[in-house]
Amino acid sequence: MVSAIIVTATSMANEAQLPVSTGITYLFLAILVLMIVSLAFEEKLHAKKSLIVGVFAILCIALGTFLKIIPLGNVVLPGGHSVVMPVYITSVDWAVIAIILGSSLFVDVTSRSGLFTWIALKLTKASVGDPLKLLWYYGIMTIIFSAVLNNVTAMIIVGSLSAVSLNKLGQKKLLLGFLLTEGLLTNIGGLLTLISSVPNIIVGTAAKISFVEFFIKAGPFVALATIATILLSAKIFSIKALANDHERQQAQKQIESFDERDGIESTGFFWFSSVMLVLFIVSIASASALPKVLGMGFVALAFAAIMLIRFKSRVDEFYRTLDWDLIGFFIALFIVIGVLEHAKVLDFIGEGLTLLIGEGKNMPGTAGLLVASAAASSVTDNIPLAAMLAKILVDGPQVQENAALWWSVVFGANLGGNITPIGSASTLVAVTIIHKHKLAMSFIDFIKKASIFALMQLSLAVAYVLFVLY
Repeated sequence: MVSAIIVTATSMANEAQLPVSTGITYLFLAILVLMIVSLAFEEKLHAKKSLIVGVFAILCIALGTFLKIIPLGNVVLPGGHSVVMPVYITSVDWAVIAIILGSSLFVDVTSRSGLFTWIALKLTKASVGDPLKLLWYYGIMTIIFSAVLNNVTAMIIVGSLSAVSLNKLGQKKLLLGFLLTEGLLTNIGGLLTLISSVPNIIVGTAAKISFVEFFIKAGPFVALATIATILLSAKIFSIKALANDHERQQAQKQIESFDERDGIESTGFFWFSSVMLVLFIVSIASASALPKVLGMGFVALAFAAIMLIRFKSRVDEFYRTLDWDLIGFFIALFIVIGVLEHAKVLDFIGEGLTLLIGEGKNMPGTAGLLVASAAASSVTDNIPLAAMLAKILVDGPQVQENAALWWSVVFGANLGGNITPIGSASTLVAVTIIHKHKLAMSFIDFIKKASIFALMQLSLAVAYVLFVLY
C-alpha cells in the first residue's frame, strides 16, 4: 500500500553514516530469520506477535544506531518546513495503520445497525443453505472487493459476513476454511487491475503497462486461480454441497425461519449505514484520486468518525474492541523492515534474485524470478521489494528481450503473501479474525495449510507466465 503519511521522508545527504559492510548485512539477515522462527513458535513462547516483533524492533533500532546505519530522517512537511524524526517514525506505513483502525471501527459500528446480518442472510438464502454455494459466493465477493478496495478492508468485511452466515446455518466448524480461503483470495484479487495493489502500480508504471493491458493479461490468471483455490479449499476443508433431497429440504426449512430484519433495531440507522457502506466502498475504490497526503487511510478514519457519532457517548466501547495486538505488530514489523532496508538486506535479496534472471530470453530465469520474488515477499514487505526489482529490470538489458520478467515480479510479489501469515496484511487480518472466533490457527498451522494453496497458485502462475505471457 502507498503510505498516506502526511510527511515525506527524504534522506539527509549530510548525515554521517558508515558504509554498510557485508558482515552487517548478514547480521541483520540472521535477525530476520530469528524473528521468523520466533513467530513460528509463538504459542510455545507464550507471547503475542506484537511483543515478539516489538523486541526485534528494539534490537534492530539499537544495533542500527550503534552501527550508524540508520540516520534520522529529514521530514519535509507541507509548506516546506522540515523536522528531524527517528527511523521508528518514518519507517512505519501509517496508511496501513489508519486503514486497519478506520476499517475495523467502521465495520464494528456498522454491524450494530444489523446491515451485515441482513447482507449475510440474503446471501445465505440465495445459497439455499448450501455451504459449497456459499463458499463460491463469498470467494467471488472477496476477489471483487480486493480488486476495487484494498485487501485489508475486503478481508474485514467479507470475514465478518462469513461468520454471521455460518453461525446462522449452524456450520461454525466450516468458518476456519472460509476465512483462510478468503485471506488467500485477497492476494489473488489484488492481481486483477493495475491499481489493486502497490506492487502492481510500481511495476506497471516502470514497465509502462496500461490499465487495460494489465487487466486483459492478469484477468484470465485471476479467474483460473480463483476457481482452483475454491475447489481445493472445498476438498481440503470438506465444504460439501447438500447431498440429497432430505438435506435440501431441511436446509430450506431452516432458511425459511431466518428473518434478515431481526437484527435491525433502528430502520433509520439501518438505511443510513447502508448508504454509508456504499459511499465507503466507492470512496476507497476512488481514493487514488485524492491528494497523496490523504488517501485510503484518511477515507477509512473519516468514515469511522462519522459512524461513531451515532454512539458518541459510548465510543470507548468500540475502542476497546480494536485488535491492538495486530496494530502493534504492524508498527513493529514496519520498523524492523525499515532497519533491514538500511542494513542492505533487501538489496542483498535483490542481488540474489538478479542472478536467477540470466541473460536474454531465459525461461528458467523467468520462473526462478517469480518463485524467488514470492519467497522474499513472504517474509518482508513486498513494496520495497517490488520497487527494487523494478529498478533492477529498468536499468538492466534483460527485460528488453524478455518482457515476461515484469509479470514474474507482479505475480511473485502478490502471491508471496499466501505463504506465511506475515506475508501480507490481509492474511494476517484473516488469522486475527480466526483467533477472534476462538479457532485454532498458529503460525505453523497457517504455513501447513496455506502452503498447499501457495504451491498450486505459484505453479499456475509460473505456467501462465511462461506459456501465455512469455
